[in-house]
Amino acid sequence: MIKNIVFDISNVLAPFRYKDFLAEKGFDAAMIKRIIKASAMTPYWTEYEKGKLSYEEAMNAFISEDPDIADELHKAYDSCSGIMGRYDYTEDWINSLKEAGYKLYCITNFTPAGYEQCYDQISFTERFDGCVFSFREGIVKPDPEIYKTLLRRYGLKAEESVFIDDTEENVISAQKLGFIGIVFKGYEDAVAGLNEIVK
Repeated sequence: MIKNIVFDISNVLAPFRYKDFLAEKGFDAAMIKRIIKASAMTPYWTEYEKGKLSYEEAMNAFISEDPDIADELHKAYDSCSGIMGRYDYTEDWINSLKEAGYKLYCITNFTPAGYEQCYDQISFTERFDGCVFSFREGIVKPDPEIYKTLLRRYGLKAEESVFIDDTEENVISAQKLGFIGIVFKGYEDAVAGLNEIVK
């Protein structure tokens, strides 16, 4: 019997507008690619999501990857406000699941700055029964420990829980622990998949 729905946040409940966000700051496609390569595509980004690096340490690490764009990197990350957006369906989805009696949780990889500066876009998590954020735990998906942290902290059983994430690797990791997994490819597809599981 399914009792719990566990969500990823980025690109499931709220869009991660990374490229649009950088374009709005005035960067062209070539510079956006370069910024991403020096930051989000490096191991330093993962350490930042784990909360192991401060903002200053993360910036210095990104600059070390491509010193010629130090100014652009600072401009890109001096504020993360706007990097997360909103989906029209999120609030209604949360409402319908809560009304149906499910407990709602999230496991998400998030940087400290992203959480602090984009909280308005993810404030729906206040209505969840529990959340595990990578930067607070020092662990990121797909490390099995981050799923185990959720199970231990909230006294959940994996086999009573559905995990929804847009990254297949993260879903597979959860399934190995007994979660029922849905790879998110869109709202309607996910709802259909969930209905199939719980019917």
